[in-house]
Amino acid sequence: MQTRPLVGVIACRREVEGHPAHMVTDKYLSALREYGLEPVVLPVWEPVEGASIQSLLARLDGLVLTGSYTNVAPQRYGAERAPENTRGDRDRDAAAMAWVPVALDLGVPLLGICRGFQELNVAFGGSLYQAVQNQPGKLDHREPAGDREAQYAPCHDLEILPGGRLAALYPERQARVNSLHQQGIERLGEGLIAEAVAPDGLIEAISVTDAPAFTLAVQWHPEWRPRQHPLYDVLFTAFAQACAQHQASASPLPA
Repeated sequence: MQTRPLVGVIACRREVEGHPAHMVTDKYLSALREYGLEPVVLPVWEPVEGASIQSLLARLDGLVLTGSYTNVAPQRYGAERAPENTRGDRDRDAAAMAWVPVALDLGVPLLGICRGFQELNVAFGGSLYQAVQNQPGKLDHREPAGDREAQYAPCHDLEILPGGRLAALYPERQARVNSLHQQGIERLGEGLIAEAVAPDGLIEAISVTDAPAFTLAVQWHPEWRPRQHPLYDVLFTAFAQACAQHQASASPLPA
């Protein structure tokens, strides 16, 4: 019996009922299971040995860097903390920065979402706006007030740039996506490609130039009701296929 491809999902370090916890919100795990994947939550103790990271990621068929209410520490891209940047997670920062290059070296498919998109950019030496809404000419990309349905509803246009990996997956050049972020890419990391932009020019999707496997990250939240949105559906379908291919290539041949 074929098992589901095993996908590691990065946790956030939070305090729950007075105790340190490693946690992932259900929407990410549910979306992965909906597309035939088996998610496992990966704790984010600060990595100590590269060999242990290699051993961990070598067991996976995919890696997801999720969104979060926390932000990458600005010191990681040479900036001072802005007043609007109030929540961090240094354990997650350390894990993400250590895992990204190893996952790429191992050819593990990688999907980044919101904070995960920003982590990928910083891992490649890029920088972030800490408060996009304060930048001249930029939109306010934060979620509107209201219930979850209103916050996750598509709210701005997206231009998918020609010739990229996202354009190869999705036939339309335009889409509408949700927007629930305060930070965004200021300087694109070396070795990354912009795959899509918002109407104000803010980069909304990136890929890694020479990644051997599926490696895409997006600023919006495709995990929210992905079957109801063609672009979100395409992203999860392609990621699931890449994870299945990785599983098949890693499986030993029958005797």
